[in-house]
Amino acid sequence: TIITDKNDYSELIKELKKFKGKTTLNFRKKMASKAYGSTAYYDAIVSEWFNRDIGLKFPERKTFFGKKISQLRYGENPHQKAAIYINDFKDRETGLKKIHGKDLSFNNYSDIYSSLDILSYFKKSNTTVIIKHGNPCGVSSNRSRLSSFKNAFACDPVSAFGGIIACNFKIDKITATEIAKNFCEVVISKGFDKKALNILKSKKNLRLINFSKYKYLNKTIAKFFDNSFLMQEKNQRIMDSNKLRFVSKIKPSKKDLKELEFANKVCKFVKSNAIVITKDMSTIGIGAGQPSRLDSCKIAIQKAKLFRRNKVKNSYAAS
Repeated sequence: TIITDKNDYSELIKELKKFKGKTTLNFRKKMASKAYGSTAYYDAIVSEWFNRDIGLKFPERKTFFGKKISQLRYGENPHQKAAIYINDFKDRETGLKKIHGKDLSFNNYSDIYSSLDILSYFKKSNTTVIIKHGNPCGVSSNRSRLSSFKNAFACDPVSAFGGIIACNFKIDKITATEIAKNFCEVVISKGFDKKALNILKSKKNLRLINFSKYKYLNKTIAKFFDNSFLMQEKNQRIMDSNKLRFVSKIKPSKKDLKELEFANKVCKFVKSNAIVITKDMSTIGIGAGQPSRLDSCKIAIQKAKLFRRNKVKNSYAAS
């Protein structure tokens, strides 16, 4: 009988007492499973360290390692079981610090990581991202933190209901007051000042997350199926204005290109077929996940006309 976890000592003692110094086959199988899991985990970490060190992203044999952080209440739907694992050499924490609210769900985590992916492209300006079921329903960059949130929310306030709000800045009292007027599941930011925290903590079920210690790693993406999986590099490419070819007589200005770059960055994270319409570094219409690009376009335009009609003229589009 092999023991690799001190938490199993009590069960071992019960076995030895009950079976007069022996253990059952089922107990030994359970302990053997944990032992192989422990050594395989260690070997997988070492193997991955070497792969990263030599820049090998797609080795002949790939082993994923993960340490369970917590069991979740349920998965994407209530009848599905789920857990969250950390896949990193530092396997004690994710870098997401929950400072208020009930436990995070499977869908919460999924949307949080989607929002962090988008925010990783907006480091120099105050940016707010609102996510609902994996898709952004509002993104805005602005000098003003308050305007950043208000413009992101105004893009599609109906879809934003019950979504996740992510900000790459410390939330202040004024912004917190505006956020508190609406129903959302999670607010994630690089901290909250004391007054902002008091305002948002008044909402009992609202989860508040500080991601100031979260480190964004440029790793590969894997998509699992029954007995196989796909792997690819993350899409790190940003529109390079120097390599663009203009086929129109009128050439875009520097302001145009800056706005188009913003639209393109957001479009990258909208499920295809994707259409993103923007104005003044804020989304005003998003059409996502339609088999027909025309349908995505109709949805984006319909939402822009419904919620941000005054911004439609001279707006920008990414597809």
